[in-house]
Amino acid sequence: MLSTIFYNIFYSMSNSGKKLRFKITVIGDGRVGKTSLIKKFTRGTFETDYVETIGAQFSKFDKEIDEDHVRLLFWDIAGQRDLDFLRPSFYRQSDAAIIVYSLEENTLGRNSFKHIQNWHEDIKRFCGNIPIMLFANKIDLIDMDNLDHSEIREIVNEHYFLGYYITSAKTGQGVHEAFDAIIEKLYYKSQAI
Repeated sequence: MLSTIFYNIFYSMSNSGKKLRFKITVIGDGRVGKTSLIKKFTRGTFETDYVETIGAQFSKFDKEIDEDHVRLLFWDIAGQRDLDFLRPSFYRQSDAAIIVYSLEENTLGRNSFKHIQNWHEDIKRFCGNIPIMLFANKIDLIDMDNLDHSEIREIVNEHYFLGYYITSAKTGQGVHEAFDAIIEKLYYKSQAI
């Protein structure tokens, strides 16, 4: 939403460039690795023990782009369906969204892929036309040679996502490239206004 981006831009009194703030909502089924991806990107850590997100968790990350200071606010939204009633308030004023699903070749993986449609509808209903990126997580748990990219590209094209990234919160594969892609999209979109 351009109005949200306008709202998020504020100018510094010094010559050090602009200060920008973007809220990025991270959604997907429970246990797909949303929290782990955010921690890997913001802290460089990975925890093997699973702790269920209740409601939402918040993380911030500061980045410099072209002498401008960008503050990113990641809203890690619980994926359990019994918390559906909380989501609309958490989605409010999101500048972008990341939908995460698991590449695992099991029920969790298959269901999380099927539910991409539901997550997309949620975001559209409560946030309008904001940029959305798809993260296919847990590549470390499958044979990369068996990955069907055409199935992923089909859903990306069908829903007009910005793109998709293959990630592993455990190994770090693709994590920085994936987050940087959506951050740069928001940053350069704000520069064009």
